[in-house]
Amino acid sequence: MSATAWKLRLETERLILRPQEPGDYESWSAGFAGWLPKQHPYDAGWVDLEAWDWYWFVEVCQRHQQWALMDRAYIFGVFSRETNQHLGNIDLSTIRREENQWANLGYSIHNQYQRQGFGKEAVRAALVAEFKELNYHRIEAAINLDNEPSIALVESVGMQKECVRSGFYYENEQWVDHLIYVALPAQFGLPEKPPLETA
Repeated sequence: MSATAWKLRLETERLILRPQEPGDYESWSAGFAGWLPKQHPYDAGWVDLEAWDWYWFVEVCQRHQQWALMDRAYIFGVFSRETNQHLGNIDLSTIRREENQWANLGYSIHNQYQRQGFGKEAVRAALVAEFKELNYHRIEAAINLDNEPSIALVESVGMQKECVRSGFYYENEQWVDHLIYVALPAQFGLPEKPPLETA
């Protein structure tokens, strides 16, 4: 990667969150190859990796770098500090900067590593960094109304339920309502900051 690459690295008690690199392919593919059968309705279950070879993964890493440098999205790989095993991903997509400083949060942990607190640990670390390092003010998570594991996760890290948005996402050939959970800096003991200067 070039000297202008996005390199933000976060560490928690058990995890490292950082941009994925081509050298992570073996760990990344092992994470997907180890998936268990579908665990709940919003779990994709086993994934066919045939089309996801090393060359494809290199392109994904490059695309993620481009998105970060454009301030479009920031994708963190979630890795075990002890084993360097890839456990999942956290993604943050810019909705609007300027006077809003507003982004959407996504998260996934490979299903063989779920129910071990990794999601909570990773999401909380990412939220704090997104306020402190990436200068967002409002971070939302949009969740299907019956996705109980995801609702439990965001509530466990202190995100607050704000509303239901009707027909918010197009899924399975229909427009679906979503719960909106919100994180603001004050909820995490962080100071409010004015928007970044824009050109």
